[in-house]
Amino acid sequence: MSVVARRGRRALKVAVVLLVAPWLVLALWAVVTPLPSELTEGAEGYDVSVVFRDRHGVMLRELRAGDGARARWVPLSAMGERIQRALLAAEDRRFAVHPGVDPLAMARALGQLCVEGRVVSGASTLTQQLARTVRPRPRTVRGKLSEMALALRIEASLSKREILEQYLNRVMFGPGVRGVEAASRFYFDKGTAELSLAEAAALSALPRGPALYDPRRGTERLLRRRDRILERMEAGGLATAEEVASARAEPIGIARRGGSLGAPHLVYAVLSGAADPVVGALRDRASEVTLSIERGLQRELEVLSQEVVQSLAAREVSAASVVVLDNATGEILAYVGSPDAEDARRLGQNDGVLARRQPGSSLKPFVYGLAMERLGYDAGTVLPDVALELPLPSGGSYAPQNYDGRFHGPVRLREALANSYNVPAVWAAAALGPERVLTRLREVGLSTLDREASHYGVAIALGDGEVRLLDLAAAYATLARGGLFLPARAVLGAQDRAGEALALPVSPAPVQVLDAVRTRIITDILSDRRARIGAFGEGSVLELPFEAAVKTGTSKGFRDNIAVGYTPAVTVAVWVGNFDGSPMNGVSGVTGAGPLLHEALVAASRVRPAMPFAAPDPEATVEVEICALSGQRPASVCPHRRREWLPREEVAALPACEMHEVVRVDRQTGLLAGPLCRGDEVEERVVERFDARLSTWARAAGRPLAPEGVSPRCGELPVREGAASRGLALLFPADGARFVIDAAVGSVQAIRLRAAIPAGARNARFVIGGRVIAAPLGWADFQLVRGVHRVRAEADGVAPSEVMEFSVE
Repeated sequence: MSVVARRGRRALKVAVVLLVAPWLVLALWAVVTPLPSELTEGAEGYDVSVVFRDRHGVMLRELRAGDGARARWVPLSAMGERIQRALLAAEDRRFAVHPGVDPLAMARALGQLCVEGRVVSGASTLTQQLARTVRPRPRTVRGKLSEMALALRIEASLSKREILEQYLNRVMFGPGVRGVEAASRFYFDKGTAELSLAEAAALSALPRGPALYDPRRGTERLLRRRDRILERMEAGGLATAEEVASARAEPIGIARRGGSLGAPHLVYAVLSGAADPVVGALRDRASEVTLSIERGLQRELEVLSQEVVQSLAAREVSAASVVVLDNATGEILAYVGSPDAEDARRLGQNDGVLARRQPGSSLKPFVYGLAMERLGYDAGTVLPDVALELPLPSGGSYAPQNYDGRFHGPVRLREALANSYNVPAVWAAAALGPERVLTRLREVGLSTLDREASHYGVAIALGDGEVRLLDLAAAYATLARGGLFLPARAVLGAQDRAGEALALPVSPAPVQVLDAVRTRIITDILSDRRARIGAFGEGSVLELPFEAAVKTGTSKGFRDNIAVGYTPAVTVAVWVGNFDGSPMNGVSGVTGAGPLLHEALVAASRVRPAMPFAAPDPEATVEVEICALSGQRPASVCPHRRREWLPREEVAALPACEMHEVVRVDRQTGLLAGPLCRGDEVEERVVERFDARLSTWARAAGRPLAPEGVSPRCGELPVREGAASRGLALLFPADGARFVIDAAVGSVQAIRLRAAIPAGARNARFVIGGRVIAAPLGWADFQLVRGVHRVRAEADGVAPSEVMEFSVE
């Protein structure tokens, strides 16, 4: 062999070694390079953003993944062929044949660099880009070699389809956009399987320069890059000439993303499980959630809440919240936690729908409904609206006041509730007892009232506790359903990170927690415009262009305004106040939350049309005539009457009116006419009788009461022989009777002393413990005082009654 030949062979061997050795070293490096664990976990270890859609599928909001990117995992089989072909044409036409590093591409890139003096094309394969994505390294020779070793390791461990799936889900397709599915939905508002060829080619341009080709900055560069990719697809047989020509003619239409992204507070409440406890927390389970929100209604209420807060700014109001429920399902149709979640100055990140706030008078319907069920109250039951002082367990006393600072005397339950008078509500709560009231409030979902009943006392009737607006809305929706309780729901469906539907718990069946008949009467009261005129006047914001039941509430110190209303279709609850707890400047429920409630109910009626409430069930309810003053069956002398709904089983027991009676009065003296008064000297008058609770008020109010004495002017019948011996008879109380004071109402408990007065007796009276109580008609009320008491009846001209002894504990 010649020297030349030997030198040639040696040179060849050296060349082979120089060519092969680096690859052997790289291969050995690949062997010792560990495969990143995330590449074997697939969707399970992938940090996704969570997309929230309204009930019609329109995107409301996207919460980004932990790295701040929009990200969604989609299996390769669900992506569609167009995006796969376009991506391979754009990034790695030899993907199917190279082992992770492409020597031909490297040689081509090196040759172009030598000829052109600049980088014309890259040599990184799709697998290398994936390696660089999961394990970023410095842009050094060592970093590049490490990347190539990892690419070889990936190719040795995963199939080509698995590598392509990992790449398409992990590579950045724009600033803050990770993965092709997230990019497809962000830029084109559709999934990858729905992309046109032109859209697929445009997306495939982005990994090369996510910021350079960002379509939001302009589409000129992107169009040129897209068309080059389409040419490559045609040249590589990945698309026909006709398909490419059609795609090149298609403009790039980027989805518009303006305005509010809707319901931010609800999104976080759903993720935490607070807004939909049936579904539970979705933060670590879901990649897409369909909410029950009506997007148009949501946006309208966001704007309305901002306008109301602006209009009340001069009265120290900075926040408002609104929630709307579908009564049939309990689904949340709108949820405004604050007027502007981004307004840090007004603490807009706070969620007023979930915050615990004092509800004020908005709890009264549940107190009165319970009194109807347990105490036999009806809408005509008369309650005392007079000065009331109740002992407190901690010492001292509690004296409720009405919002207008006045007392209204005897008020029927209908007027007491419709006008939101405080004193009658406290009276009813005292008669029920705080324990029973608290149990009822918890039955309708007000679970945040979690202290002992003694903590709240009878003031619970006036909202002396804290509830969530969402729970209050659900409680009122229970009234709208005739007593059926159903928890609020926000989630209609959800998908896991693999795009599969999550199995969500079935919504619980409604539970009958309120008596249906009496609940319907409560609704009739709350929707009675006439009944509320006394406190709210005519034409107030509580009057709507359709039938609606409404109630307001204001907490102590003007810190919270509540207004709740419902139609058969929807329930709306509104809160107005300040997130820092500072008081408003004289803003009441009707002036603060009321206007927003009005507008919200009108807006909701466009989504769920408002129909009239169904008439009370004639099988269970009867409309009867009652005395307007006593609420009882009218006597012939009752001057004013009205119609009222009563449960059918209570009609027979309705007593005759006890507040009106006819008495004979001496015209000249104005006192009761004696038996000798005759003719024109006497007139008959209709007078009113009130028990001990109301007598002081009645006198101060100038009510037409019976005179307290008998006129001496026209003489008296002589006392018949034997009358004195017959004397008076004490009818009540019985000798040895025992009475127990209810601690809740002790200061106003009384019994009625009664005696039989024979003819000829005059100036009848009771003597008890040295105290004389006039009883011209044979009765008088005695306020209970603890101790042992002795009582007898006396009158002029007849013998006194026997002394009776009774005790009060």
